[in-house]
Amino acid sequence: MESDVLILGSGPAGYTAAIYAARAGRSVKLIAGPQPGGQLTITSTVENYPGFAAGISGPELMDQMGAQVLKYGVTIVQDVICSVDFSAGPPQCIGESGVIYTGKSIIIATGATARWLGIPGEKEYRGSGVSACATCDGFFFRNKSVAVVGGGNSAVEEAIFLTNFAQSVTLIHRRNTLAAEKLLQKRLQDNPRIHCLWNTVVTDILGDGLKVKTLLLKNIDDDSISEIAVDGVFVAIGHSPATSAFTGALELDKNGGIVTFAGTSTSVPGIFAAGDVCDDVYKQAITAAAQGCMAALDADKFLSTNI
Repeated sequence: MESDVLILGSGPAGYTAAIYAARAGRSVKLIAGPQPGGQLTITSTVENYPGFAAGISGPELMDQMGAQVLKYGVTIVQDVICSVDFSAGPPQCIGESGVIYTGKSIIIATGATARWLGIPGEKEYRGSGVSACATCDGFFFRNKSVAVVGGGNSAVEEAIFLTNFAQSVTLIHRRNTLAAEKLLQKRLQDNPRIHCLWNTVVTDILGDGLKVKTLLLKNIDDDSISEIAVDGVFVAIGHSPATSAFTGALELDKNGGIVTFAGTSTSVPGIFAAGDVCDDVYKQAITAAAQGCMAALDADKFLSTNI
């Protein structure tokens, strides 16, 4: 299944790249990936995307982007790329379906996946009290006590969102200050249902074999150990670039992100990257969309020059 531009990923970067590439007159195929719409589909309200003064829900924003992509005749395929071969000949991307996709140019916009704590009990109780998505699972904790681990925008947003359901929310952060935006910090501080534990890490998640019951905590200042009873814990400590399929095929940085040069070019000519898969600094929907535009323009220039 060949196209002029093969796009991997369906978040803001992938969708924007598809719109620009299609409008340039290129045949475009987009592989949706494991989470069609990307991370914004598990975000409640987006307030900082230009053009929506009253805000817009993440799923609605991505639905509108997807509809715009289809308007320009882009073929969207529900598949996940599990391996690639960029060594010789036309670059190949192999889907979990077994289908081999090729493109005269490729734009990688596979985004990032949730990062976990890697502590005892986390994997055991995932889906039974341990989650990385308050929007997905918050409803199940109505009138319960929950904890959120992290100190960035995502963690604060999750904590605030969970107060729509939970009786109490404890934000656990390894530092004594938050990295979140000041506006979000104020909303957090003004919410009477949220309590913060500073300079604290979770060392173990304990349960009864069926669901989470307790978190074992360690204060990093004095190494003291304590416990808190919770019904659930939401891990919000960031994301890792979704690049496992490209290991050995493209140059990656120390964090696993795709290294880009002179815009969105990668270490292999004709292959470009955009969004959180290569951005370790900004990680915003608007910057991902902008990079998607850049990647489409770079791909179009490459095709005009080399094909």
